[in-house]
Amino acid sequence: MARLSNPFEFGTEIWDPSHRFETSWILPPWVLFACRALISLYAFVVIFFIIGWEAAEHDDLNIHDVHKSFSYFTVLCYWGIAFYFLIASVHTFSYALNGGTPLLNRFPRPLQTLHYLFWSSITTYPFLVSIVFWGVLYDGPFATTFGLWSNISQHGLNTAFALFEIIFTRINPAPWIHVFFLCVILACYLGLAYVTYATKHFYTYSFLNPAPRLEDENGDNIGGVGKGTVAGYVFGIAVAIIIIFCIAKCLVWLRKFITEKKLGREGKFYQGRRMGQGEVELETVRIWEK
Repeated sequence: MARLSNPFEFGTEIWDPSHRFETSWILPPWVLFACRALISLYAFVVIFFIIGWEAAEHDDLNIHDVHKSFSYFTVLCYWGIAFYFLIASVHTFSYALNGGTPLLNRFPRPLQTLHYLFWSSITTYPFLVSIVFWGVLYDGPFATTFGLWSNISQHGLNTAFALFEIIFTRINPAPWIHVFFLCVILACYLGLAYVTYATKHFYTYSFLNPAPRLEDENGDNIGGVGKGTVAGYVFGIAVAIIIIFCIAKCLVWLRKFITEKKLGREGKFYQGRRMGQGEVELETVRIWEK
């Protein structure tokens, strides 16, 4: 009887033989490197400009807002985007430079697997951030140009960056086990949110406040949302990330089907090399190394 594969195993097969993590079906390696590097640069500029703006006490902000920012999922997710595209650009650069074995292919298998999970996180969490912000937290026009730019960058362009990785790379659909770890990470963030309240005495998001609703004389809620509502939001967000993961997985499958099966675009490789005949994902020796 064949042994069932363990979804928690790292695997022993050859890692990414056709360099899917470093190449695109339409963009040459150097262009993909430039795009990823520019996205990373922009994300870091956004992060550090916001920190500088708050520290300089503009718009009634101060250094305490900088300290608080590290407890917000939006900010942590944006840091993730900045670092992912930085790391991904380095891997693409290592392939575009001479077409040899990319840096990622030299890593131990656990690090390769974690990079794949990292990719899954930045192709799912940004959609969740945007949906929650625009659907739940947004309460009207932004009062300042800085507020407009910073929020569009963190709650709008973040989704565009995720779509870039889904549409323009050659990475395969993520394995189903990734959705489990994405939920675990969200659960860890939930713990961080309540640790923040216990130590800093504020809720990062109002829908995490389990206190009963309390209205002032103007009818505005100055209390919480209630335990039942908090539970509803928590389970709702968990369901949302599962749905988003499934949609992202389907989009990647559709991209691969259209570009590779229908259009015959195997990918843009170093100096116009081709991927090789047959199912290269199962090959143990690359065609250009024979």
